[in-house]
Amino acid sequence: MATNVLIAFYSRNGSTEALAKAIAEGAEAGGAEVRLRRARELVGADVIGSVPGWKDSMDRQNALYAAPTPEDAEWADAIVFGSPTRFGIVSSELKAYIDSLGGLWFGGKLFNKAGAAFGATASAHGGAESTLLGLFAAMSHLGLVIVPNGYGDPITFQGGTPYGSHTAVDGQYVKTPADADLAVAKYQGARVAKVAAVLKPLRG
Repeated sequence: MATNVLIAFYSRNGSTEALAKAIAEGAEAGGAEVRLRRARELVGADVIGSVPGWKDSMDRQNALYAAPTPEDAEWADAIVFGSPTRFGIVSSELKAYIDSLGGLWFGGKLFNKAGAAFGATASAHGGAESTLLGLFAAMSHLGLVIVPNGYGDPITFQGGTPYGSHTAVDGQYVKTPADADLAVAKYQGARVAKVAAVLKPLRG
């Protein structure tokens, strides 16, 4: 029985995108079918243009990834949410996508699917835990079965968090996560796919 994994993320500079791709690799290695989807900007062109490199990165990513839809979430057996931290909380771009899932929530369409989170910050203590735990709260409302990374693989002692994959470098923005962070992300993808496969037949 095929397992479907949706990775819905927002990334400005590419750090969260890199983790998303590694998670996809781990899930696919476990036999899952994966959809990578990038949430879209909510601000205007003037704001985007005021930040060097933002528009180029946005255009590149939007050409690669479709925007996530409620239909993607209904298709999925597991949903993995990814976001950079914005002042200690999830980005507005990803939150807007989560807010669009109200119809599925009301109909119980997401209940007992697997859920997980990942993200990136500009510093080691820039809100990684609060962002991931905030996503856990949203997943609880949706009825997802939260799948944390834990410490089930030795690589998780070198990168990420017990809550989900994460990358950061003190004092600077990161475009390429460390090798350990990417390895943790692959582990996360494989773990989520495995749990989703167990949950799928239980949903009837």
